[in-house]
Amino acid sequence: MTREDLERLIAQAPHEDLPRLAGDFEAARAATWGRILAPRPASAETIPDQNLPVDEAAGRLGVSKDYLYRHADRLPFTVRIGRKLLFSARGLEKWNAQKQRLR
Repeated sequence: MTREDLERLIAQAPHEDLPRLAGDFEAARAATWGRILAPRPASAETIPDQNLPVDEAAGRLGVSKDYLYRHADRLPFTVRIGRKLLFSARGLEKWNAQKQRLR
C-alpha cells in the first residue's frame, strides 16, 4: 500500500470511522517499529561456514566415512584443500534438507 493509497483511504472514510482507522494506523505503526527494533534472526548465510572432517560429516549425514570418500566427487558440499578432503557444513545442511524434502 502506498502513501497515496493511505491518504485516499483517510479522505474517503466516513467521519465516524476515523477514530477506529486512527487506532488501526497506530497499531500498524507500533508493529512496524517492533519489527524494525527487533534483532534479526541468524540465517544460514550469516552463520560462518565451517569445513568439517570426514568423520564429523559422516556422523551428521548418518553415512559411513567410506561412503563419503567414494562419493566425494559427486557431492556438492565437498571441499578439497590439496589432498585433504573436507566438507562444507552449510553446504551439507542445505543438501541434506533438500534430500529430506524429496522424501
